[in-house]
Amino acid sequence: MDQYENHVAANALFEQILDLDDILEASTPSLFGGLHCASFFGIVGVMTGLLGISGCDTNRADSAGITPLIWAVRGGHEEAVELFLGLEAVRSNRTSNNGGTPLWWAANKGHASVAKQLLDRKDVNPDQPDNDGITPLLMAAFLGRGSVVKQLLDREDVIPDQQLDGVGYTPLLLAAAGGHEAVVKELLDRQDVDPNKQDSEGNTPLSCAAVNGGESVVKRLLDRQDVDPNKPDNEGNTPLSWAAVTGHELVVKQLLDRKGVDSDKPDNTGKTPLSWAAIKGHDSVVKQLLDSEKVNPHRPDNRGRTPALLAAGHGHRAILKLLWGR
Repeated sequence: MDQYENHVAANALFEQILDLDDILEASTPSLFGGLHCASFFGIVGVMTGLLGISGCDTNRADSAGITPLIWAVRGGHEEAVELFLGLEAVRSNRTSNNGGTPLWWAANKGHASVAKQLLDRKDVNPDQPDNDGITPLLMAAFLGRGSVVKQLLDREDVIPDQQLDGVGYTPLLLAAAGGHEAVVKELLDRQDVDPNKQDSEGNTPLSCAAVNGGESVVKRLLDRQDVDPNKPDNEGNTPLSWAAVTGHELVVKQLLDRKGVDSDKPDNTGKTPLSWAAIKGHDSVVKQLLDSEKVNPHRPDNRGRTPALLAAGHGHRAILKLLWGR
């Protein structure tokens, strides 16, 4: 098997199958052996033959730190994973160079059946993070892997509201930002998930959904009576401010229809949602806000600039006409 490593064919395959993150973590030589190759393709017969050879190291990693088990997991090869997990010598929590465990990789790739195989093991840590502190649940939520999220949330030893060190992202915030409605629902169904928990910049799941135009996610969040629709970020921007900035008309409507929304709440610079819509040239959002009759069309920011003045300064004549009529 050692002769396979660094063979031109092995190196060529290794380079082709690596993700960008793998490439950043990899070194040379490739150390990509026959068992890695068979595991990547999920060829159980060849794997069984190789494992029967004296000196075969089941846990040997290639230069990206990827073990044969992780290659099988990444490919979603259930039979191959079962073969490895049946071996006493297999280290089911051994990580690749980026710190990802086999379960982390199952979450990353969205292989729910493989995730179940791993979660059925008593020696698998379901909450072990990678080198950046990203747990399998955070990864699955970020990528919208609903079935994997559900399995992880069924575990009592998984923290459903854990924040990522340094940035404060929660699984709910990541799922909301990505527009993954099914994952958001799974998390909101938990009593131990705070729907208003902010990241280090003060963003809430609702503001993340609003800025990305996630109408279905916004609805899910607004259906919760304990969601604060006015909670500002560190710069004073509310979810409505972000929806106005980005011009997401339907999200603006959802927020305006929500009881208790402050439609005229200024940010730290004194700009209201109307001011931001005027600056960005979102005519339809300006009209929505004006038609709501819940905003002051002449409210100045901290430098004394009204929405009309801001619209004029950015050359938005149509918006200027809308504001002049008020």
